[in-house]
Amino acid sequence: MAEGTSARKPPLLRAILPFVLVGVLLVVALFSAIGALNQNVYSAAGFVRQYLDAIARHDAAGALAIDGVLDGAPTMTGGKDYPHTLLRSSVLGSLTGIALADETVTGDGTHTVTYNFRLDGKESTMTFTVEDAGRYAAVFNRWRFAVSPLAVLQVSVLHGSTFTVNGLTLDTRAHEPAERAEEFSHQASYLVFAPTAYAVSHTSPLLQASPNKVPVVVPGTTAVTVDVQPNKSFVQQVQNELNGFLDDCAKQTVLKPTNCPFGIDIDDRVLNDPKWSIAKYPPVTLRAGDGTFDMPDTEGLARIVVDVQSLFDGEVSTRDENVEFAVGLSVIINTDGSLRIQLH
Repeated sequence: MAEGTSARKPPLLRAILPFVLVGVLLVVALFSAIGALNQNVYSAAGFVRQYLDAIARHDAAGALAIDGVLDGAPTMTGGKDYPHTLLRSSVLGSLTGIALADETVTGDGTHTVTYNFRLDGKESTMTFTVEDAGRYAAVFNRWRFAVSPLAVLQVSVLHGSTFTVNGLTLDTRAHEPAERAEEFSHQASYLVFAPTAYAVSHTSPLLQASPNKVPVVVPGTTAVTVDVQPNKSFVQQVQNELNGFLDDCAKQTVLKPTNCPFGIDIDDRVLNDPKWSIAKYPPVTLRAGDGTFDMPDTEGLARIVVDVQSLFDGEVSTRDENVEFAVGLSVIINTDGSLRIQLH
């Protein structure tokens, strides 16, 4: 019996050997695949690429879910969170042409990864810092952002409070203390995704500000100023108000209309009621001042027609002349959109 068993071993080994070789090859292929995945998909650069791809496809939730993005986001002094209002897909711009530029390992083991890309068609670049976060299933590399790629967009709205960023209109006063005194200019800071280009502007019925496109490609604070100025409609409304005021002044049949910027002294005897009209209205120009929109003293002409008799020789004549005057004013926009005009 022993001899028969011994005789059957070589054929059995020959039958098993191919399976053993296949198993060895599969193990080698598996480790090669794991190595390749760790070098690419699960590399530090691959980890950053996942974040950039989420930004490119406007997947805000996916980007925020990546380790080290939101949980490592910057905070205000005292640990209070910046508003998350702009951490939404709808305000993300165009991110294309993503390409790895460089990856280096620092002395403390963190990886510095630099990518090139185009923001709204313009070439740009951003550097990210990531660190080892262990392994997935004890096999694949795991990473997290050592420095969150989220940035802070600090918006200063001069002579106003609202602004529009990538189509979304916000009011900086929404994040101010309720007891804060009303101011002419306002400022607010928001967490934003980087890299993204943010077009910041202001458009309202009476005010406007030229668009200011700001690329945010650093994790720190990026500041942008919105210089709000009166638009044509605002100027025209003030012009209409001023013209109406001057027309009312011209209705007064006296030499010096009460509370009006023009008048005349006549030494001769006035024989009838003076008739005023406005020969030239002061053209309104408005610029932002310290707390109001101001028009500097601007010249106009008022015409007077009146019959007079000379005290010297009794001659009667019609006095018809233009009288120069100047008027300045300040304007405040009330909360209901109406104008409060103060002449000076």
